[in-house]
Amino acid sequence: MIALERIDPEVAEIVRGEQRRQNETLELIASENHTSRAVMETSGSCLTDKYAEGYPHRRWYCGNEHIDAVEELAVARICKLFGVEYANVQPHSGTSANIAVYLAALEPGDKIMGMRLDHGGHLSHGMKLNFSGRQYEVVSYGVREDDELIDYDLLREQALAERPKMLIVGASAYPRVLDFAALGEIASEAGCLMLADIAHIAGLVAAGVHPSPAGHADFITTTTHKTLRGPRGGVIMAREEWAKKLNVAVFPGIQGGPLMHAIAAKAVAFGEALSEDFRKYARDVVENARALAESLVEAGWRLVSGGTDNHLVLLDLRSRNEDLSGAEASGWLEAAGIIANKNGIPFDPRPPIQTSGIRLGTPALTTRGMGAEQMRQVAAWIDKVLSSGGDENTLSEVRREVGELCSRFPVPNSVAAEGNV
Repeated sequence: MIALERIDPEVAEIVRGEQRRQNETLELIASENHTSRAVMETSGSCLTDKYAEGYPHRRWYCGNEHIDAVEELAVARICKLFGVEYANVQPHSGTSANIAVYLAALEPGDKIMGMRLDHGGHLSHGMKLNFSGRQYEVVSYGVREDDELIDYDLLREQALAERPKMLIVGASAYPRVLDFAALGEIASEAGCLMLADIAHIAGLVAAGVHPSPAGHADFITTTTHKTLRGPRGGVIMAREEWAKKLNVAVFPGIQGGPLMHAIAAKAVAFGEALSEDFRKYARDVVENARALAESLVEAGWRLVSGGTDNHLVLLDLRSRNEDLSGAEASGWLEAAGIIANKNGIPFDPRPPIQTSGIRLGTPALTTRGMGAEQMRQVAAWIDKVLSSGGDENTLSEVRREVGELCSRFPVPNSVAAEGNV
């Protein structure tokens, strides 16, 4: 950051402050991770200067020989990673990827069927204030009240009754395995297209620790920055027959020039994800989530669906304190150096601004090299903080202990890990 410190010390100090925050706290937000140094370097490279509207060898501007090469490399790597025929790596985000799929395959007013947001779904799957809820007719499915799992038989009945144009599967707060084979059969029987949004579990799918939607879904979308551990961005995957419509939907349909520095960083991340080290990492993410979940249950907390099969845990605060909201609990945890987010739980009596739960995830801590032993300690701290009623002395004590653990497991791309920003 030598140039930044010289040109704009005010911004440089903000960046350093954020890096200190990341290195000195425990990141348990399930949708966040720490990229490698190589991904960061590529994100900040000279590729940020190049305009590249269009696709490889069909650009609007000249001077794209290296740009074409890196985009083609990113496409080849992700196709190999997920075993798909076609990929578009230009979407700026996961939501952008979903928009492009809808634009390519649907007409305004078509019926879509996605998971309820308050049961673990995503905004772009039909939430009424989102573009998806405003552009399309939406029917939603959820989880059973008794075990908080998707009822595939009921989902099938609903799909056959509603006959949506597209079934959308995927979630941002569902801690169990998604049966893509069963969902694909339901879509086929209902005569509808199927979109699998694997933004949260993409890294687990790539590593083979979660079933893949490839071969079952017509479209697969994902972000690249969660369990896939890449830069912020999105991707669309599909069969080759959809290539032309999807390409046009992305450009010029919803975007102009692609972010080539991000696409190059995606290529780096996809290359990393093809390694055995990454496959071990993904296995460790799941094992760590299981250790965290088991320790919280042992401490007397109830978890949504009783546990986890993936990278996240949903804790029902009412199981120990009826009056404690997710907003209050996440604030206490942050003061203690544990970063989590308030989250609604199925059939939550509280409004979204408050919630009755918190969501916890293990991708970032696993990237730092932490294992089951550390997860048990983290669970003990969470229990201590949430049981304290927000006692300042308790929060300060835990914050100090968290700092000691963080110093033993520095963020890989941090000053503490590499000696430079």
